[in-house]
Amino acid sequence: MSRQLALGVLSTGMLMTILDGSIVTVAMPAMQTDLGFTPAGLSWVVNAYLIAFGSTLLLAGRLGDLIGRKRMFLAGVGVFTAASLVAGAATSPAVLIAGRFLQGIGSAMSSAVSLGILITLFTKPAERAKAIAVFSFTGAAGASIGQVLGGVLTDALNWHWIFFINLPIGIAALALAVRALPADRGLGLAAGADVAGAVLVTAGLMTGIYSVVKVESYGWTSAHTLGFGGLAAVLLTGFVVRQATAATPLMPLRILRSRNVSGANAVQALMVAALFSFQVLVALYLQKVLGYGAAETGLAMLPAAVIIGVVSLGVSTRLIGRYGERAVLLTGLALLTVLLGLLTRLPVQANYVTDLLPVMLLAAGFGLALPALTSLGMSGASESDAGLASGLFNTTQQIGMAAGVAVLTTLAASRTEGRLAAGGNEAEALTSGYHLAFGVGAGLMAVAFLVALVVLRPARAAGRAQDLSGPRDRAAAPRRRPSALRR
Repeated sequence: MSRQLALGVLSTGMLMTILDGSIVTVAMPAMQTDLGFTPAGLSWVVNAYLIAFGSTLLLAGRLGDLIGRKRMFLAGVGVFTAASLVAGAATSPAVLIAGRFLQGIGSAMSSAVSLGILITLFTKPAERAKAIAVFSFTGAAGASIGQVLGGVLTDALNWHWIFFINLPIGIAALALAVRALPADRGLGLAAGADVAGAVLVTAGLMTGIYSVVKVESYGWTSAHTLGFGGLAAVLLTGFVVRQATAATPLMPLRILRSRNVSGANAVQALMVAALFSFQVLVALYLQKVLGYGAAETGLAMLPAAVIIGVVSLGVSTRLIGRYGERAVLLTGLALLTVLLGLLTRLPVQANYVTDLLPVMLLAAGFGLALPALTSLGMSGASESDAGLASGLFNTTQQIGMAAGVAVLTTLAASRTEGRLAAGGNEAEALTSGYHLAFGVGAGLMAVAFLVALVVLRPARAAGRAQDLSGPRDRAAAPRRRPSALRR
């Protein structure tokens, strides 16, 4: 069995997931015209996917540990591929939204266990670092590739093909995964079949993400936002209490004892929230202010994907091996903070080569930060907890994305409306709104840097993987190095 083939399959699954999250953005105007979406209804093309994906990741990751991660991955790719057919063939808004919701569930099932499979395949630190770099690059590049591909397919064919293109990719991924991925029987449902916990965490995350993505429509202090946000807090608090007392918890709380694991997940949520302003608002700036078309916008964002690939595949692994994950992560976060700071100075009539291209090249910071952050986020995963750790890491990513969408979009829209009301022209008002969002994004990235600096611990020498399997397993091997959970 080729581990490289397995890595390719896992990376393809991640590419489909990330690409599908961004490929729709440039095609949404065509969907609105063709299917008759209302402006409010159109947002559900994105929201349905985001809510389903973010709310089921943690559950899917733990179920992968229990029933087998390969089974969960295969089921997820199958659901996603079938849902893509439904979405592509949609002739009404309701069918498209239903297809997007199912796509989100399928994506969660496959991506929640992907990192768990990867770290069990690549056990040596150097090999694992290279594999994580490839996997991280696939995820990082997926957003930019999605924008390019979405624009090209929409302009050359029609919006239906942004979904139909998943069919051959999904079928090929399934065929290869059956052969390439290692079979695992899982721990069995008796090891953690916490039905009450599953209901609480899924309902809590779904309610919380829903309340956040609808902030733009209702406002932060509305009864809608406060009511659903409060309900989400109650459900998630109940989930934590349940996990602390259940005999077979869905998410053993020991996974959060590691400073590096907890810190990496916190840093990721902040980083992803901040980078929404780069990944999405720059694309809107190019189209609404500079007048770029869909394909032109995707191509304009392509240098960022290229530099991320060069750094994550060719540089980050060597730097991590020499200086450790924490140092490389801090360097990447510093570069990204500068990137977002420079975006606050974009003029209304920007020149791409002088004003935007240098900023695109600073996206190298993401190529440094993401592999290092992924290594830290999975550093405590034992064989029995790998799917759970993978699901947790992906969940914090989605929570950060939802928060970034809500906060930065709302702030940008509010500033723009204020400038228009004061008599400014549309291009200037939009640019001012984007400037505010970029500034807040830079602030969030600076906070992520501080959290990483204070919370994360420098990695020890090779063999620094942690063991989250708890006191019983450590007692069986008393001569092992003390667990990094006590870092």
